[in-house]
Amino acid sequence: MEINASTISLKGQTTIPSRVRKALKLKPGDRVLFRIDDNNRVELLPGGSIDMDFSAAVSETMTEWASPEDEEAYRDL
Repeated sequence: MEINASTISLKGQTTIPSRVRKALKLKPGDRVLFRIDDNNRVELLPGGSIDMDFSAAVSETMTEWASPEDEEAYRDL
């Protein structure tokens, strides 16, 4: 078993080590998924590329959740 490490920044960001990116065949623009089991073990999975046209179209429909009240309610998520 090989172990790879990375450091988490103040913003909660980290770099996926090169060996892990290669093993999962990840490239810039790809999404990753985190699966957490009942024992809090986390599995990193490739999530596929982001369809930017679809993402833009969907985001335009989300304005109904952009009120100041919504921002306040979901600020800590």
